[in-house]
Amino acid sequence: MNKKNVAYLQIHPKDNVLVALRDLSEGESIGFGGKEFSLRQAVKAKHKFTLNPMLKDEEVYMYGVLVGKVNEDLLEGTLLSTENLRHAAEPFKLAARKLDWERPDVSAFEGRTFQGFHRSNGTVGTANHWLVIPLVFCENRNVLTLKTALEEKLGYQVQSKDYSNEVDHLIERYKAGASVDDLLNLDLSAGTINQEQKRLFPNVDGVKFLNHDMGCGGTRMDSDALCGLLAGYITHPNVAGATVLSLGCQHAQASILKAEILKRHPHFDKPLYVFEQQLEGTEQDLMQKAIKATFSGLVQADQLKREPAGLDKLCIGLECGGSDGFSGISANPTLGYISDMLISLGGSVILSEFPELCGVEQELSDRCLNEEMAERFMQLMKVYNAKAEADGSGFYMNPSPGNIRDGLITDAIKSAGAAKKGGTSPVTAVVDYPELANQKGLNLLCTPGNDVESTTAEVAAGANVVLFTTGLGTPTGNPIAPVIKVSSNTKIYEKMADIIDLNCGTIIDGEESIAEAAHRILDYVIQVASGEIKAKAVLMGQDDFIPWRRGVSL
Repeated sequence: MNKKNVAYLQIHPKDNVLVALRDLSEGESIGFGGKEFSLRQAVKAKHKFTLNPMLKDEEVYMYGVLVGKVNEDLLEGTLLSTENLRHAAEPFKLAARKLDWERPDVSAFEGRTFQGFHRSNGTVGTANHWLVIPLVFCENRNVLTLKTALEEKLGYQVQSKDYSNEVDHLIERYKAGASVDDLLNLDLSAGTINQEQKRLFPNVDGVKFLNHDMGCGGTRMDSDALCGLLAGYITHPNVAGATVLSLGCQHAQASILKAEILKRHPHFDKPLYVFEQQLEGTEQDLMQKAIKATFSGLVQADQLKREPAGLDKLCIGLECGGSDGFSGISANPTLGYISDMLISLGGSVILSEFPELCGVEQELSDRCLNEEMAERFMQLMKVYNAKAEADGSGFYMNPSPGNIRDGLITDAIKSAGAAKKGGTSPVTAVVDYPELANQKGLNLLCTPGNDVESTTAEVAAGANVVLFTTGLGTPTGNPIAPVIKVSSNTKIYEKMADIIDLNCGTIIDGEESIAEAAHRILDYVIQVASGEIKAKAVLMGQDDFIPWRRGVSL
């Protein structure tokens, strides 16, 4: 779509609804497919309206797939809402393989490289971090103590706005007798930004502290999964080594963590220091040993330098959060095009968020390389949804209030647009949480739709860069992998420029094609992967890290 002043769009020829690309007025004339009718209500941009009269329980199609059924008879030009439309999706079953796909032109990127950190197992990092990790929530305080001791001294304190001047101004006005209304209407000056500190170890991008609330007291399945997740971070190509703090008596034992590390990296050779508080004794003894080990590890990590690597060493996680009615027609298909480009160049991509694949299971299972893989994908989807249904929160409950407000009124509508991030290439691996998903090609990784839980899992699975689309705006980041935010519309990009890196609203505005946007974004990814540009989430220190409890989380 690169035509300006287009007011509405049919996404797929099979669709019986149109999407408003701008606010449309009640009574506005609609001309499409040789017919004309008037809108029955005003339709805000991103929302959908009927193309034909529809009878109660008739099926609604978007993106060429079933996305719902109407609850009542509707005239053409009727706004679709949660009142007149309910979730519905096609059943799925094992069918024939559909592995043909049209490879995009990647000649502009053939032979391109990025500057990365090469690891002994052949993976390449886009950053070089040291980790400090608690095996159990009991050690969170000690991890934060290490953070206080190390971060500023070593030059890793994140730049941030200093709002103390604003507080001083409020105090001054309050003491002078200002009323509540006076205080609320004050024009506070912008805070200053701290200057970047000089790092003691220039080749180490950061020391990251991964606090969490797990490790004991829950199910053994959750504590074992936590060890797998943490092992994914320790063995990650963006990590040089780790300091691990254990209490000693918790479910998440250091022995389980080490076994999970060897599953992912049989010849693991990174510096790894594990300290158990119940063995060490006093906090002082524990802290002094942990500080010495961490400092020594940083000395070793600093010996590494960036060197050229082919784009086949990129593993891009595909994520969306705060999605809107434009996500599925601008930002997400652009990521899908990038996925196909990177796979054509020998790289890897990860598509996760299984609740947001509801309704497109048949297409994705048909694209799996073999029947065994297709069966596994379908089984993971069925078990996950059944567990959610048993707890009263099936996949149909996935859209958030923000999604619904901006046009994603059923889970199938949201899913059909979200799945566009996966492009058109064959599925080369189907992986359950929290295992590795870094096979060459398109990997399907079972995670919840929750932005942070899913991003946390994608990085543990091997993503060394994450592309994250948003229509409503979100600051989500990750401690060790750059998360590049891509907006679906120009309005949110301009409004939240401090947290969003790139704009795909140019596609909606008719200024750029999906292919043109994909080339622009992939070039930006290469610069971020090389350390030439920092993603906004990195600049803001947005180190979101939430392990998934394997109970229901959509």
